[in-house]
Amino acid sequence: MSFTNGILNLTNWAGNVILPTLAGLFFAIGVLRFSRNESYAHSMYGGFLCLMASGLLRAMETFASQRPWNDPDVYWIALLTLVNWICNVLMPVYAGLQVAAGALRMGIVTRIHPTEGWMRHFAAAALCLLLSGMLRLAEFFVAQGVGGVT
Repeated sequence: MSFTNGILNLTNWAGNVILPTLAGLFFAIGVLRFSRNESYAHSMYGGFLCLMASGLLRAMETFASQRPWNDPDVYWIALLTLVNWICNVLMPVYAGLQVAAGALRMGIVTRIHPTEGWMRHFAAAALCLLLSGMLRLAEFFVAQGVGGVT
């Protein structure tokens, strides 16, 4: 066993076992403090921070493990996977959230003016979907061009 393999196993153990366990402990402490009418915000932040660190470790493992360690394109493929995931997963979800926020902010009687807050939400949703669609279109053209010109 090499030193780098040991560090990798330690990181996996800490990120996949210890941090979610600590998150559960922080959430339990937060619930107990809430039931006693004490400040529970720090415990909740600690729990969410543990889950976020664990999730980021899992995301980095997923993005980097698509190729063998000695492949010269490993960083490029990891970056490509990250951009693909952000634009094809997160952007449509965020667009849906922006549509919901715009609908909630619009109300029953509104005026149509470019400076209204609800229009900004709908414009942000349209831009998110536009970015996602443009990336999908670029992926389509790259996939079609791999075979070369015939």
